Amino acid sequence: MVLPVSILTAPVGPGDHLWGPPTAHLTLVQYGGYQCPNCGSAYPLLMNLLEHLGDQLCFVFRHFPRSEVYPHAQHAAEAAEAAASQGKFWPMHHCLYTHRHALGSGYLVEYAADLKLDVRQFLREVTGDRFVSRIQTDIASGRASGVVETPAFFINGHRYHGAPTQTALLDALSTL
Repeated sequence: MVLPVSILTAPVGPGDHLWGPPTAHLTLVQYGGYQCPNCGSAYPLLMNLLEHLGDQLCFVFRHFPRSEVYPHAQHAAEAAEAAASQGKFWPMHHCLYTHRHALGSGYLVEYAADLKLDVRQFLREVTGDRFVSRIQTDIASGRASGVVETPAFFINGHRYHGAPTQTALLDALSTL
């Protein structure tokens, strides 16, 4: 079976959430959702890859909440963006994946408080749909790049079609 080659249509830019140096030799883009079980399984593997590869890797997370399947996915993505507006995207990202089975609105506020966010600002931004268009932009770029399910990965702009395991991803990254 020949898999279609997909290219990342929206290049990594200043609006993206980056972990690692943007000048790294390797860039791994993930389209994912916080309530997705497969993304939840991939999360610890990605954290291990980031630790293993260090400054050789720039990890980019883009939202692709599949709200038709996961009812809390959209609000969790909005919570991550509200945290980002206060400089805490990655702490909220970690919290949401760590607690991916508890993503109702009350939990999101609790996580914001635990992260020492300005909870009033957080609530205004989430309830005011401030970040819906930002998330829709990520979804549209994913769709344009052939993303249908999550997690979806792109390595240096090319779709990764292998297994979402640490060994397979590390092998794919090591060949570049």
